[in-house]
Amino acid sequence: MDYSNFLIAVSSERFSRYLTACGGNKSRAVRLYRLNQVLSREMFSIVSCLEVGLRNRIDCFMSSTHGADWLRDSILPGGMFDNRMTQSTKKIIEKVYNEVSSKSHYTPSKMLSKMEFGIWKYMYAGPQYTASGRILLKVFPNKPTSTKILRYDHSFIFGELNEINELRNRIAHNEPICFKPNTAEKSTSYAKVMYEKMFQLLSWMNIETKPILKHINHVKLICRIIDHL
Repeated sequence: MDYSNFLIAVSSERFSRYLTACGGNKSRAVRLYRLNQVLSREMFSIVSCLEVGLRNRIDCFMSSTHGADWLRDSILPGGMFDNRMTQSTKKIIEKVYNEVSSKSHYTPSKMLSKMEFGIWKYMYAGPQYTASGRILLKVFPNKPTSTKILRYDHSFIFGELNEINELRNRIAHNEPICFKPNTAEKSTSYAKVMYEKMFQLLSWMNIETKPILKHINHVKLICRIIDHL
């Protein structure tokens, strides 16, 4: 693909940030754009592993306490999310339940697989955490013990998951992750910080990462290439 066709595909406005970061050098800017795509793909793979691990851990604890149909039951009259403080969560679950029920025979696993990352993040928001029985910090058995200075409580977990959710959305909307925020300055600092956050949470959940990420985790290598571009 020649440069003019590349600009048509990418758009001049979107690509201008890469050109600025590379001092107007077109070939370097194209390479940076493509490296950002690779970095985004690699990071999204890790986000997906974290999401699946978190979802399954939450489901395990909630099923053992509230039964296998806990998600569906949570939106029934008198269910855990059938209250004024958790209406947004109830609406999201209701929508997924209605879609699953209309398209196929309902099963808890089908419903579980259709839930988006945001629902698991909000399980650690105050109202949802309380409504679900205040048990979900058990999902992170290896997390540090809270101190007077730093509380590793549900609010802390919510904050970490919220940042990862924002990363997920950036990648899904094809927003670059190879710049300093809100600038055209090339930097992999954001990607590196988010990478460490995800591995920290996976470690706190006692999830072994090597078997599931052995052939897809090249984030550090790609960051080094971008840094030296």
